[in-house]
Amino acid sequence: MNYTYILTVFIMAFFVAFLLTPLVKKLAIKLNAIDVPNDKRRIHDHPIPRLGGLAIVAGFTISTLLYGFLVNKTSDNIFDLQLLGLFLGIIVIEVVGVLDDIYQLKAWQKLIFQILAAVIVVNCGTKIEFFTNPLNDEYIFFGVWSAPITILWIVGITNAINFIDGLDGLAAGVASISALSLLFISIFLGNAEIVVLAASLAGATLGFLPFNFNPAKIFMGDTGSTFLGFTLGTIAIMGMIKSYTVISVVAPLIVFGLPIFDTAFAILRRIAKGQSPMVADRGHLHHRLVDAGLSQRQTVLILYLISTCLGIMGFLLTQGGIIRVVLLFVALMIFIIAGQKIVSDMNKSEKN
Repeated sequence: MNYTYILTVFIMAFFVAFLLTPLVKKLAIKLNAIDVPNDKRRIHDHPIPRLGGLAIVAGFTISTLLYGFLVNKTSDNIFDLQLLGLFLGIIVIEVVGVLDDIYQLKAWQKLIFQILAAVIVVNCGTKIEFFTNPLNDEYIFFGVWSAPITILWIVGITNAINFIDGLDGLAAGVASISALSLLFISIFLGNAEIVVLAASLAGATLGFLPFNFNPAKIFMGDTGSTFLGFTLGTIAIMGMIKSYTVISVVAPLIVFGLPIFDTAFAILRRIAKGQSPMVADRGHLHHRLVDAGLSQRQTVLILYLISTCLGIMGFLLTQGGIIRVVLLFVALMIFIIAGQKIVSDMNKSEKN
């Protein structure tokens, strides 16, 4: 595998996003795509332009298509169809994301189009059809459940990244770490196509991050957060297709552990309160850490560290020793749950 080529893809995506972000900011102001802090969930205290995700999408798309699949052709016909499905889905996600950043769509409206984008991906051949049982190395086939499971995964990861987009630089940083983790895992597994996609995504997101880190000059908005979640979820499945081992299935679950855990916890919390899972609140992990007295930067850096640990676990899984990695993952989840409990108790004590 040509590492110079991978670095070229990464650098191009970085600079395209970096150079376009100031232009996107001007466009957001012109279109009145502004995030105004009008509720308690908002951490910032002044209006900030959205639509920053457009720069990330541009960096990813230009780098992937121009260098990854035009200059240096690496894909086969099957992957070409899967790639088409990915970009058709991205178009749907982006149209809805832009409309939401300007007009504030309802959650159910966005969900419908997220499902549509996932259906497009599935119909273009990207599906979780089976994987290897880690206990006996036998294949487990999903049959008719293949499409629903794949759609659920893609929509779930799409919203998981969207849910953690609550602090300056948090979603962009976590997505960058996840993309880099997939990059290294794909290099080890020899999956050249996913290497290109992951390198492009990581480069584009990191190119945007200097403008989004606290204090943020621009937000990525749903235009960026749903794109990142959708793309990460989809390329993880595309990586599974060529290697249906337990490694290729479990590794993405570990890499995306932080947003998956936070989303699952949020859904269970809201259901327990008799609320809709789609109703936004201020109970996410990053909100709890800030309410406990940590600054935005401190909170974001802590969550970066957790995400990095999960990424390392995902990579270590490719080296063997699944039991050890699973135990580390469980230990980290217990640590996060215990931390949430401590923070919650601290908040209650302060109120009393």
